[in-house]
Amino acid sequence: MTTSPWSQQRYLSAWRFAAEAHLNQTLPASALPYLVHLASVAMEVMTACAVEKLDEPDLAIQCALLHDTIEDTVIDAVTLESRFGLAVTAGVKTLSKNPSLPKASAMQDSLERIRQQPREIWVVKLADRITNLGSPPAHWSTEKIEYYRQEAKDILSALGEASPFLAERLVQRIRDYPPPQS
Repeated sequence: MTTSPWSQQRYLSAWRFAAEAHLNQTLPASALPYLVHLASVAMEVMTACAVEKLDEPDLAIQCALLHDTIEDTVIDAVTLESRFGLAVTAGVKTLSKNPSLPKASAMQDSLERIRQQPREIWVVKLADRITNLGSPPAHWSTEKIEYYRQEAKDILSALGEASPFLAERLVQRIRDYPPPQS
């Protein structure tokens, strides 16, 4: 009998918690539930876990499912810690932007904090940006699209060594990211 490299019970617990936390949220400019984004990030992480050995796949997968919980819902770190423990909460907090910083310095701060975490948290950030590099919202300006593309390059440069598999996926997504509309 083959065993799974991660716990299905921990996955389901994080999945259900995230579904309840993001219950009425939808993807930007879409009627699809926000859970589609979380599932996509988790799928990227789970694929990386299957291709590359991560020391703590449960940490990576739980953080993938919960990574926007503190930033985008009413759930706080205390609630998250009581349910999922210190390591998951630290990962989710690290993946959350610092709202007190100006937007221009928030990404650099985020990357510096992520680099202080286990490799599994780096993998979640790579997977998140891979997932976010779909079609940009129609209302985005050329400058916003290019800024987002540059941020993806910065993420790749800072965190790509954590997962050669996801780094290559991110390179492809950056390359295929739609050119700005004229």
